[in-house]
Amino acid sequence: MLYNLINALEDMLAEYQIWSALQVLNRVSFRALAAALVAFGIVVVLGKPVIRWLRARKIGDAAQFDHAALDLALESKQNTPTMGGVLIAGAIFGASLLFADLTNFYVQMGLVVLLWMSVVGGVDDWLKLTATRRGDSQRQGLYAWEKLVFQLAIGAMIGWFVFRHGDSPPRLGHVLNLPFQKTYETTAYQPSASLIYLPWWVFVPLTSIMIAGMSNAVNITDGMDGLASGITSFISFALLVLCIIAGWQVASQYLLVPFVQYSDELSVVAGAMAGATLGFLWWNTAPAAVFMGDTGSLCLGGLLGYIAIVIRQEILVLLMSGVFLLEIGSVVLQVGYFKMTKGKRIFRCAPFHWHLHLGGWPESKVVVRLWIVTLILVAVALASIKVR
Repeated sequence: MLYNLINALEDMLAEYQIWSALQVLNRVSFRALAAALVAFGIVVVLGKPVIRWLRARKIGDAAQFDHAALDLALESKQNTPTMGGVLIAGAIFGASLLFADLTNFYVQMGLVVLLWMSVVGGVDDWLKLTATRRGDSQRQGLYAWEKLVFQLAIGAMIGWFVFRHGDSPPRLGHVLNLPFQKTYETTAYQPSASLIYLPWWVFVPLTSIMIAGMSNAVNITDGMDGLASGITSFISFALLVLCIIAGWQVASQYLLVPFVQYSDELSVVAGAMAGATLGFLWWNTAPAAVFMGDTGSLCLGGLLGYIAIVIRQEILVLLMSGVFLLEIGSVVLQVGYFKMTKGKRIFRCAPFHWHLHLGGWPESKVVVRLWIVTLILVAVALASIKVR
């Protein structure tokens, strides 16, 4: 909004000799970092009143597991407010409105993903938390298939619009970007003849699966104080860098990665996401004063998947999200093996962070060590860009 407003008033600002002082807003890197700082500030400043409001309405977490030791360990968290994701989603939306170019197609679609997933997660949280009050103990949130339908639907819709938007030569927004693959011939910087271009019937399902899959992966990881918020903040800062590279032709050609015109504006959204999750960590670190709930986890995962698709860096984002994939993979394996063997388990408990905790690791040690793993994966992913 500020960016659009200042550009609209350029002549008047120049007349009053103010324009030169505001030209820094034309630099997307500055606006991305400004969005991160503002989103961080919004969450930290509004955190206490929002937490107080949630407590007043008794919007607290009452998770139950099929493991007695785990239920005992979580007793102290029974009355911790959840739905704190409204802070995260609100801060990302507000900071993006302030600093992003709102005429940018990719920003518009990113905000649609943010709002859609936040609403789905909010409805799910609200149904869970008001089940007793409504006298409907059987309706503990949205059914899994309902949630999945909404996730896949927004993914398919976004995938179709993104595909159509980039449907013009050289169509690098449709490229299957493989590890160590050179997007350009290094001499003339022309697109490589070996590139594989995805048709719409592959691109759209891929987008849908990426958005829904990442959304569920972050949701499943959100189980320990600071775990999901810390990991997401690290990945978001890396995405900020990747977005700038993808939308900056000189940098993308130098690093031989796909140049997706105007996608650098998504660095503002990524910056807002990084700042919002870091700010939420202020309140979510152990002992947590608030949990993000599905309201926050679904929109964060959806945004991670969406940005990865636009900048054609799905594989790098999946690498950076290794902990998220480990968590959701452990649940899939546990459930499948349990059903197949009629009661046997692979892990002490799933998701995997509870397996580690029940194995003797204190919760704080599990969280910090998984943060460290994520930072290593982020470093490897960023370093691999140069190896082409």
